[in-house]
Amino acid sequence: MEEREITKNEETINQTNLQEEYLKSLDELEEGHVVQGHVIQVTDETVFVDIGYKSEGKIPLSEFEIAPKVGDNVNVILIKKESKDGNIIVSKKKFDEKEFWKNLKKAFMEKTSVEATVSKDVKGGFEVLLGYNVKAFVPISKMDIAKVEKPEEYINNSYKFYVERLYSDKKINIVLNRKSYILEELTHKKEEFFNTAKVGDTVEATVKSIASFGAFIDLGGFDGLLHINDMSWGHVVKPKDYVKKGQKITLKIINLNKENNKINLSLKHFSENPWDTFLSRYSVGDIVKGKVTKLTDFGVFIEIEDGIEGMAHISEFSWVKKINHPKELFAIGDDAECMILNYDVEQGRISLGIKQVLENPWDSMENKYPEGMQLERKIIKVTNAGAFIELEEGISGFLHIDDISWTKKVKNAFSILKVNDMINIVILNIDKENRRIRLGVKQLSDNPWEVLSKTFLKGSVIEGKITGKTDFGLFVKVQGDIEGLINKSNISEKFNEELDEEIGQYKVGDDIKAIITEINPKKKKLALSIKEYKKNIQREEISKYMQSDNDTPMATLGDFMKQ
Repeated sequence: MEEREITKNEETINQTNLQEEYLKSLDELEEGHVVQGHVIQVTDETVFVDIGYKSEGKIPLSEFEIAPKVGDNVNVILIKKESKDGNIIVSKKKFDEKEFWKNLKKAFMEKTSVEATVSKDVKGGFEVLLGYNVKAFVPISKMDIAKVEKPEEYINNSYKFYVERLYSDKKINIVLNRKSYILEELTHKKEEFFNTAKVGDTVEATVKSIASFGAFIDLGGFDGLLHINDMSWGHVVKPKDYVKKGQKITLKIINLNKENNKINLSLKHFSENPWDTFLSRYSVGDIVKGKVTKLTDFGVFIEIEDGIEGMAHISEFSWVKKINHPKELFAIGDDAECMILNYDVEQGRISLGIKQVLENPWDSMENKYPEGMQLERKIIKVTNAGAFIELEEGISGFLHIDDISWTKKVKNAFSILKVNDMINIVILNIDKENRRIRLGVKQLSDNPWEVLSKTFLKGSVIEGKITGKTDFGLFVKVQGDIEGLINKSNISEKFNEELDEEIGQYKVGDDIKAIITEINPKKKKLALSIKEYKKNIQREEISKYMQSDNDTPMATLGDFMKQ
């Protein structure tokens, strides 16, 4: 009996001690404190955790995004020490919310990124969700580094942002910035690229956009340039023929300039440069065939093989024709045969000639148009100094005003020559080296000066017609349309008023006779004298009177003078 009573007393004492320890452990817990629990049981609705202190807490399963497993550790906040059913009430959700605000404030202070989901576009920007029903605003100008053209494309997507503002007027007013985050990330990526990449490396990238001068390549948020000249060793007209927007592409780095943030990429450097073997395949004077790739005002570009392109200057198009623009002969894509005139391998340049593959008509010009050959041809251009006469297409000669007439002094070719008129000419001279042909008209007939000088010697009497009067004498036209001058002193032996009176008796159009006092075909000079002619007449009269016959006595000079 005594032993049984002792046992009951011990049990009572043990229960009392346990109860005291439990109450004591509850006294050590404070509501609102964070405690760590150990999952000991998971049901369909509740998670039971041992939070120590000989106490258990229960958490609604809905507070977990992923259901925990027995043995997992979980941080919670004590909500209530003891509920009606004797359990301790704890909350994981409250703990998570507290941690969320703690981390959000830390991100704002230390400028670290937070993740949020764009829920909708609103006036001036976007509304985003940070979690726990916390909303923030992103101005449209701070959503992306590029201008936002289609806001709907951002909805329901999650991005990383910087926290620009948490409070405004002591109220929660969260503003986020994605643009600054992207720019900073791009800066880090680009720095890492420049630090690790080197010329010659191969990169996998995406074609971002295409321009007339090449394509921009996305290297992971920052761009490199694939220039049109680096797409192929050959001539590239349209970049889109070689790359497409959005295309995944493998390229080689050919230039890195960290100071200017320039990255040049190449597609053509995966193949051999044809210029490296140019000298083994081509020489000056070679006749080659190619295709016209470009027309300019000064010439035409011809690709003779992929990557080898030369230029034919407009002056090398024709031996004889004047080409004003390459489009008169060529169009892009035309086949062309040409000669290599010169090249510079280091600069990648070739000078080509079109006319050199054709016969030079100037080589046979002297045989085709010998000196003295007479032709009838058309005037194609008139200048003050003369006229250009077309002998054949592309070949013309020049008729100088001095070669128009032996006797007429032509001051202006426009006064007697007109474009498109047909004219008889003679070939005077051909200068093959300078490609000049001299033509003449007056040479079609004999030089009247030469004829005159042979027909009339100095001292001969010649007939003519007065064509002009001046203060210093009379102009007289004689045979061959040659005009001579009778100087005032050679008109009469009279002087002053009597001389003027005698000169006044002569009129333009009068026929006269005079003595040739000087004739010089080279200088085209003819001097005449009426005075000398009259003296000759007098001498002839004297000789008549001084003649005698058997029946009449000889007259004396005195008798003649008396008469």
